[in-house]
Amino acid sequence: MITLIRRGTVFAPQPLGIKDIWIFGERVGAVAEPGAVKVEGFPVKTIEAEGLTVAPGIIDPHVHILGGGGEGGPATRAPEIRVEDIIRSGVTTVIGCLGTDGVTRHASSLLAKARALEIEGVSSYVFIGSYELPVQTLTGSVRSDLALIDKVIGAGEIAVSDHRSSQPTFEEIARLAAACRVGGLLGGKAGVLHFHLGGGARKLEMLFRLRAETEIPASQVIPTHTNRNRALLEEGLRWVQDGGWADLTAGTEPERESDEDVSIETALRLARERGVPLERFTVSSDSNGSLPVFDAKGELRGLTIACQDALLATFRSLVRRGLLSLEEAARLFAHNPARFYRLDRKGEVAPGRDADLILLDKDLVLKGVFARGKEMMSGGRLLVRGTFAPA
Repeated sequence: MITLIRRGTVFAPQPLGIKDIWIFGERVGAVAEPGAVKVEGFPVKTIEAEGLTVAPGIIDPHVHILGGGGEGGPATRAPEIRVEDIIRSGVTTVIGCLGTDGVTRHASSLLAKARALEIEGVSSYVFIGSYELPVQTLTGSVRSDLALIDKVIGAGEIAVSDHRSSQPTFEEIARLAAACRVGGLLGGKAGVLHFHLGGGARKLEMLFRLRAETEIPASQVIPTHTNRNRALLEEGLRWVQDGGWADLTAGTEPERESDEDVSIETALRLARERGVPLERFTVSSDSNGSLPVFDAKGELRGLTIACQDALLATFRSLVRRGLLSLEEAARLFAHNPARFYRLDRKGEVAPGRDADLILLDKDLVLKGVFARGKEMMSGGRLLVRGTFAPA
């Protein structure tokens, strides 16, 4: 299948101006001046993109693809994500994880769900494990899971500084980070150790100790929910300033934020003011994970669910408020996670890369999506349906 996206304004993520994008099968074949490439003898599907921005598809590096939650009992287990919701959010690649519940949700089910999403059209990977240690693996060890299973690219989300964690010791964390390091080397992968950060007083203590007391590179680990509260964000900014990476969670609107729930807009503004490099941040949705509210005694007082569409809303907000240019937003939401997780065919509109693309109008409203060369949305209308979507 050959597809031509004509005369779109391309951010690859660098601004390229008005270009034609040729898609051959699942890959970008050419990004060229309009009319410069001719294809004869083969049928070509043409998409008119004049007036639209074309950017890399969003990569969401923290998604509860099986659903998360359960902190309020079985009825509070969140539902699995659907491919329709992923595409509506402009997302073309997800990294799935388990959370608090490593009892009724399992690594094998997580892997099966990732494979199902891949069949339905989006690219998918997984972290092996859940909040607790020891990690529940598929082959008997984190190292061999990374070396032998294609979709496993790291371990996590391991909970620290949280009353729901298994309260791991530093030695346990260091051994797990070492397993991720070696397993990643053997499998030719990033081998990331992905940390869930709660609101506890120890904050990033484990990560700073890893850097100070072991030989494991800071780029082997990443904390998520780093904007959970202002105090944690301050440590997260210091971590990134000193050479680490951090993941920010979308969903909090600037108008509703507080010191106990900081928006990405505020987090990036502070980073820029302090000279913290934006190229070492990623943004995730925590989609289909639960958002429990606990009181000072640790009692559950409420629970909602995170949604993936917060990513695109945050992308739009950052650009509209002038906090990021379109190029910077494309880097933050696609190029940065592709680099950090070593997804070498993702995060860029360029020949040889996967044809994962989003098309946005002048108001940054999503109009089109391509995932591995397949058109998944056109004119704002979904073209894809999950296997068990209602008729």
